Amino acid sequence: MDAMDARLLRALQADGRITNQALAAQCGLSPAACFDRVKRLRASGVITGYTTLLDPAKLGRALMIFVEVLLDRTSDDVFAAFAAHVERLPEVLECHMVAGGFDYLLKVRVADMAAYRVFLGSTLVDLPGIRETRTYAVLEEVKATTQLPI
Repeated sequence: MDAMDARLLRALQADGRITNQALAAQCGLSPAACFDRVKRLRASGVITGYTTLLDPAKLGRALMIFVEVLLDRTSDDVFAAFAAHVERLPEVLECHMVAGGFDYLLKVRVADMAAYRVFLGSTLVDLPGIRETRTYAVLEEVKATTQLPI
């Protein structure tokens, strides 16, 4: 990866719908060279996909919650069972196994606190291996970005 690849990636992170023509002009490349570089970045796995960002509040998912999950045992079978179940929960946007005082950190989106209470009581606590959860409701989203510093 060189400086031109980094320039292309910064531009694509800012606007994933930019046309090849506009991207080439913005980065000082010919359209053919730009297309070839982006194609190579996709083929090598640097670019993993494209997506559309949505406003959660306008789609009934205004409340963001972070949940610490402590499992009752830390064994491969418990980790695998927990992960398999979490992958099927649409409310869980992210799930990270972490080192420290708990095992997983979940990022959850729901409509409001009442919806979270239902999710917690009827879904989350029934997942295999959970010993304890701690809930942190987000009061204000100070910074949220999908752009990596390049």
